[in-house]
Amino acid sequence: MSLKKWKTCVIVSLVTAFLLLLQPSKAQFNFQALETAITSSSKELGKEFVILIYKDGKIIFSKSAGEFTPKTQAPIASSSKWLTAALIMALVDEGKISLDDKISKYLPVFTKYSKGFITIRHCLSHLTGIESEPIKLANIIKRGRFNSLEEEVEEFATKKEIVANPGLEFRYSNVGMNIAGRFIEVATKRSFEQLMQEKILRPLQMRSTNFSTLNAINPSGGAQSTANDYMNFCSMLLNKGSFNGKRILSEASVQLLMQAQTTSAMIKYAPKSAEGYNYALGSWILQTKQSGAASVLACPGLFGTWPVIDLCRNYSVIFFTKQFLSEEKKEVYLKLKGIIDEQIVANCN
Repeated sequence: MSLKKWKTCVIVSLVTAFLLLLQPSKAQFNFQALETAITSSSKELGKEFVILIYKDGKIIFSKSAGEFTPKTQAPIASSSKWLTAALIMALVDEGKISLDDKISKYLPVFTKYSKGFITIRHCLSHLTGIESEPIKLANIIKRGRFNSLEEEVEEFATKKEIVANPGLEFRYSNVGMNIAGRFIEVATKRSFEQLMQEKILRPLQMRSTNFSTLNAINPSGGAQSTANDYMNFCSMLLNKGSFNGKRILSEASVQLLMQAQTTSAMIKYAPKSAEGYNYALGSWILQTKQSGAASVLACPGLFGTWPVIDLCRNYSVIFFTKQFLSEEKKEVYLKLKGIIDEQIVANCN
């Protein structure tokens, strides 16, 4: 072979290799079955939705419908709880509070009404023992009578009954998370929104996410976000607390966020979309490893948002809609995740 031909072969080989490296990551996966299933589930998904899949530092699948895009902002209801739990853990990392702090430390009114032994851990895991109402639209609207988080939490202390000792019975509600949100306001002398922006949202480049409201701020269900923004949060959890090389939460705090706080016998009330699952700190555990540790976690919201992280397959999927989360929609989400799982190999038992 002449020197000229040899050089030409080398150049062609290098260019070919470079082009292969530039191929989109989705080429590693065949999501045709997922596309077909999404189309056949159009009734349950609604006319406007976004589905994103993230793995290994990049989005490997994106599907939008209607006017929704990954940048569309919408209320995410109880998907806010994961963000609030992460904010609490950021303050734990800084030594400003402890999960085992009693809420009476900064909210002494609870002691007066025999609720002083509730801890922050109880608040994040819905184990306060305080009576509560199921999360539904009517109760969300009724909450508009409060002018501040302080006013709402004062009512929890003075007017809500204790129906179980703290740590014994699980009742899913907005009570615990909102108590925790008020606790950190008093402990740090800063507003919940300021803390959330500083510790979680700005570091994660979640520029279109906020808890701003004209009424009382709602740590349990008051966030607005986008699919892109929330995926940044999920990627941080998958990356053990780091985002773009920056530490947001310690690995220990991320592990704590994912540890089960309940057993099935403790659960006295759970929404239909989460029945049969145990609860961690701010999220539900959908699947576990043989060791019992969480492998798949989710934080579904009433308005249809459902962020999921799969630790064994090292990916996250977000179903982002603005239709109410029904039992039928839950089954569709689980079916779609099952199809995704067929394309991504699990690396743990």
